[in-house]
Amino acid sequence: MGFIMDGLDAEDYDRQYSDRVLVRRILGYFRPQLPRMLAVAVAIILTSAVNTGLPIFISDGLDRLQTDTTTNTLLSIMAVIVVLGVLGWVFNAVRQWVSAAAVGNVTLKLREDAFNSVVRRDLSFYDTFPSGKIVSRVTSDTQAFSSVVQLSTELMSQILLVVLLIGYLFSVNVQLTLMTLGIAPFVVLTALQFRRIARDTVTQSRRVNAVVSSHIQETVSGIRIAKTFRQEKAIYDEFMDVNSQSYSINLRTGYTFSSIFPILNVIAGIGTAILVYFGGGSAQIGVLTAGEWYLFIQGLAMFWFPLTSIASFWSQFQLGLAAGERVFALIDAEPKVVQTDHRSLEKVRGEITFRNVDFHYKDGEPVLQDFSLTIPAGQTLALVGHTGAGKSSLGKLIARFYEFQGGDLLIDGQDIRTFDLTSYRNHLGIVTQSPFLFDGTVMENIRYGSPDASETDVERVAWMVGQGDWLAALPNGLQTEVGERGTNLSMGQRQLVTLARVLLQNPSIFILDEATASVDPLTETLIQEGLDVVLENRTSIVIAHRLSTIKHADRIIVLQQGQIIEEGTHESLLAQGGHYAELYNTYFRHQSLEYIEQAVAS
Repeated sequence: MGFIMDGLDAEDYDRQYSDRVLVRRILGYFRPQLPRMLAVAVAIILTSAVNTGLPIFISDGLDRLQTDTTTNTLLSIMAVIVVLGVLGWVFNAVRQWVSAAAVGNVTLKLREDAFNSVVRRDLSFYDTFPSGKIVSRVTSDTQAFSSVVQLSTELMSQILLVVLLIGYLFSVNVQLTLMTLGIAPFVVLTALQFRRIARDTVTQSRRVNAVVSSHIQETVSGIRIAKTFRQEKAIYDEFMDVNSQSYSINLRTGYTFSSIFPILNVIAGIGTAILVYFGGGSAQIGVLTAGEWYLFIQGLAMFWFPLTSIASFWSQFQLGLAAGERVFALIDAEPKVVQTDHRSLEKVRGEITFRNVDFHYKDGEPVLQDFSLTIPAGQTLALVGHTGAGKSSLGKLIARFYEFQGGDLLIDGQDIRTFDLTSYRNHLGIVTQSPFLFDGTVMENIRYGSPDASETDVERVAWMVGQGDWLAALPNGLQTEVGERGTNLSMGQRQLVTLARVLLQNPSIFILDEATASVDPLTETLIQEGLDVVLENRTSIVIAHRLSTIKHADRIIVLQQGQIIEEGTHESLLAQGGHYAELYNTYFRHQSLEYIEQAVAS
């Protein structure tokens, strides 16, 4: 259960906003909806006026009937009551329709802002925070936020109704109205006592719901591995633990909110009993007429409902505020990758310079220290070293996926932090070890980075990869559906699709991150043939565990704990008899022999 409790802690990017700040942010989303909100305000005024006028008219009718009981009088009173009732329904319906449109637009805009924030976060953000919890903020929290908007319009209506009722009750009897106002603070103060409890409880509820979402998403994503290792029962038991805790916290939240109304109604009931006693005495001695007495009792009943609604509003408001707080925290999360300028790039030659660069993923665990390296434009550089040496980190820094903490990283002599990232990445191509394909056809996935490319261009680059031999194995060629995450294709076919995707983009800088580590010899040959094309006349960084993708490099860099310990060509490094030669003799030589055996067998 410990891992579950950890999930209920606030994320590092979470922050606490005061109610004033949250309300100001909410009103900011309302500003574009001002015409609709003005229409809602008019509808609220008209609805409140009708709701207030109806008991007043009934009161006046009761007094008239004491002296005039003709049929015409009864019919006229009935007709006015029907008309007022219909008008009240119409005005209220207009309020609800218009406010529903405003709520929908506000929620839509908030969700757009949240999702825009998600796609703009740098990769370190996703390394730290589970994707399921992020999804929960964009979906369920933005939906819960809409309750604040609904409650806000309802609050406006209730406040206006209370103001109108108080004004008229003063005109009926000042003493009884003052007694009513004297009891009202007890209702409000009681509701406000629930405020902090409700806020904390709801925040816990939102967090545990995010944990459940995250757990489900992780389980579905890794279901093949779970079934391979026969862990269905284990992941089910874990889900039961998470879900049970969600049940307990949500139940506590329900108890918190369900207890407020009975308590408020008890206080309102006591207040009504007191006022009925004193009001009845006033009617007995003739201070109030029968109609005024009815009006006061009816007005009192109408007064308590909006008052308790306003008081309980602050408790219910916490649900939306807690959700809004989580969404705003996601939107306001500070990026780790910060650009100092946004210069557009028309052309990139591809010279890359690391100058005294310091980099770490976690404080106190350096990956690169005072690292310097220059890669001339057009050179193919291979990075070799044990796991954790810093090979992939160099590629991630060049792609500007992570922020380095010291030194400079220059592209064509210009600080990488001054570029417009969208413009810069248009000149960058990356093929990773674990290719990701989107649900759709092979052609759509190849065209993903270049949506304006023609079908002819897509076919051309597809044939450039392994001379198109791999296309014959696809049942429908380029129109073959790849399935979710590319599950309809083999690992090698997925890698060939991603390579064709990069070829279509025609980047100036190409990063190949161990792209042949998980493919068979035949597919590796196809990829290598495609690489011979893509590596030509562009700066290429090859991070490889395969000898075939290393030995043809213009230069090989050997890394150890973030430092360059050797560099040269394949032959010169072997002749040195150093760390590279050791790697070759213990790993690459064996790999090469195994490759030959597999190729012969196939």
